[in-house]
Amino acid sequence: MAKGGTKKLAARAKRDAANRLLADNRFARHQYEILETLECGIELLGTEVKSIRAGQANLRDGFCLIRDGQLQLHNVHISPHSHAGAYFNHDPLRVRKLLAHRREIDRLRVALEQKGLTLIPLNLHLKGSWIKVTLGMAKGRKLHDKRQEERRKEAAKETRAAIARY
Repeated sequence: MAKGGTKKLAARAKRDAANRLLADNRFARHQYEILETLECGIELLGTEVKSIRAGQANLRDGFCLIRDGQLQLHNVHISPHSHAGAYFNHDPLRVRKLLAHRREIDRLRVALEQKGLTLIPLNLHLKGSWIKVTLGMAKGRKLHDKRQEERRKEAAKETRAAIARY
């Protein structure tokens, strides 16, 4: 029985390592109200993959545009790989192509044009051996909305603490 338990733990650890969070945009959840999310692939160079796996990606100022029927990721900084020469390295702020189905891109384009929303990258994560990006269709928050959200979170935190005391 003990052997079966260790096999399950090993399998869970392997699965967790294969689905690891590489970079997160926590500031986006403060600045925007996330209405919908979409997971898509990202076209990367070899040195970009190595840098992302080393945790050298910054999504904070990133945004997505739809140009010529393709999703493009702008303003995401992926640091140059430390063990590659200048010739073989990549440009840290280059525009990267995102991989999504045509129907998904068309649906996003309609929503972005009609409602005045924006697409922002929420996180980079591993899915198996592939690096995926989670995009959020978001609506910008005003200052009073941010304050109201902070009050709501604080109230929820206090109620959890009060329930835990009893």
